[in-house]
Amino acid sequence: MSESIACAVSQFAPTLDASKNLRLLRDHLAIATDRGARIFVAPEYSSGFDRDYGDWMHSVAQPLDGEFATALGQLAAEFRVTLVAGMLEQVGDGVANTLVAFGDTGERLAAYRKVHLYDAFAGRESEWLTAGDPSEHPAVFEAYGLTIGLQTCYDLRFPESSRRLVDAGADVLAVPAEWVRGPLKEHHWRTLLSARAIENVAYVVAADHPAPIGVGGSSIVDPRGVTIATLGTDNGVALAWLDPEEVASARDQNPALRLRKYSVRASD
Repeated sequence: MSESIACAVSQFAPTLDASKNLRLLRDHLAIATDRGARIFVAPEYSSGFDRDYGDWMHSVAQPLDGEFATALGQLAAEFRVTLVAGMLEQVGDGVANTLVAFGDTGERLAAYRKVHLYDAFAGRESEWLTAGDPSEHPAVFEAYGLTIGLQTCYDLRFPESSRRLVDAGADVLAVPAEWVRGPLKEHHWRTLLSARAIENVAYVVAADHPAPIGVGGSSIVDPRGVTIATLGTDNGVALAWLDPEEVASARDQNPALRLRKYSVRASD
């Protein structure tokens, strides 16, 4: 019998004060681990965020061996969790919107640079950030009998992003986000989270920013598309149990991944 693993999503509003953001993460980690969490997913831009894109993005950006990422690894080791969070990464003269994952001993397990920058709904993320390389190997890693794949925010609108992670073995999709509020945006967020879970027969673990900038609604969705934990529009932590056998059972009941006729590859 496989073991069910407690997984938590953290919903908070990062500021430009990295030390304050780390204190908020610590508070949420304490709540989550007190409830038994062994996997913890925090939002996009956890290292620093302001409402409008600007020069602050260069000021906040750090390398993957910088102070913020190092502190994340230390928190993962201290609380004995696998931790996923978003940060702005310094890449040469540019900045990438990056996810990092650390294991429960503090080692970095994976990193993913956002491929689909948010150039929609009046946003122009590409004016400030450098996109990740879509041809790079999918960012997946193992934790507690689960294979977790990384994607972020606007990637959610591109179903091939999730499918590529599943093709690489993922049975859990971790989706840190800053899903900006706007007409129908909350509806899109919840619908896409369920759709990615259903079509990939996988868990989706999505952490967003709260209102008034984000839509909130950080959620954990099971492989049949049922939301098993969710938050409203305020700061908070939500927790649910992930079971590898539930993924296997759902994929046996719904063998869509085996029956499909098309494959996904990076565009030229």
